[in-house]
Amino acid sequence: MSMSEVKLDRALECSVDAVRAAGRLLRRHMRGAKAVKLATAHDIKLELDVQCQSKIEAVLRRAFPNVPILGEEKSVGDLTGPVRWVVDPLDGTVNYAHGIPHVCVQIALQQRMRRGRGPFGAYETVLGVIYDPFQDELWTAVRGEPARLNGEPVRASTRGAISEAVVSVGFGKSEKFLDAILPCFVQLARAARKIRTMGSAGLGLAYVACGRFDAYIERGISLWDLAAGGVIVECAGGKFWCRKNPDDESFRMIASSKALFDQLPRFC
Repeated sequence: MSMSEVKLDRALECSVDAVRAAGRLLRRHMRGAKAVKLATAHDIKLELDVQCQSKIEAVLRRAFPNVPILGEEKSVGDLTGPVRWVVDPLDGTVNYAHGIPHVCVQIALQQRMRRGRGPFGAYETVLGVIYDPFQDELWTAVRGEPARLNGEPVRASTRGAISEAVVSVGFGKSEKFLDAILPCFVQLARAARKIRTMGSAGLGLAYVACGRFDAYIERGISLWDLAAGGVIVECAGGKFWCRKNPDDESFRMIASSKALFDQLPRFC
């Protein structure tokens, strides 16, 4: 299916239905026992990750059966085609497993670029949706239009002084990225007004988009963690930058107010 066959208003409506369906599942199981599928030193995978992705997949495939899905838990279809979904069914799994209600569901729609390559290779994000089921907050963006929170336009902050900024820092899931980000964390802790590390990449980007955070930095983050939030930040008037790390499939990333952006690379 080509991008011309995917109507963005219908894709947005379908994405919202999908994240809300997954969100209902997360709310329903929040207080119950949670089956751990995989546990590592700095991450947890739950059976609910898979169940949420299945919910999302069912909604997306019903409306757009020929659009492939690149998902954190599994992928469906030809991911090199002209258009694809990118899905993170439960962002903030460690929070959720410990009963911390700071998680989100993310869906992005990407299209193959007509020429050149960007940070996502041959693809660019044209639509992003992030849903926090515990605050019932829904961020949406279609490239070229305003970013919205529960239907109302939002804007990134205009703060340009690092000394006045609240900056979120993500530590990744491996020792390599932990070692890479710690020096940045120490420098920023001294320079910024406050540092926050809250455990959900999608909400970190959404909070930049609506001005709650002035910046968010990561050294090792996955495509499904940032595809939706990146376009939401840009549509909110913020600055989003990412580059693929050379030795794996992860990315380094900076998202911030435009006024603050030029000061951040020296920290990361």
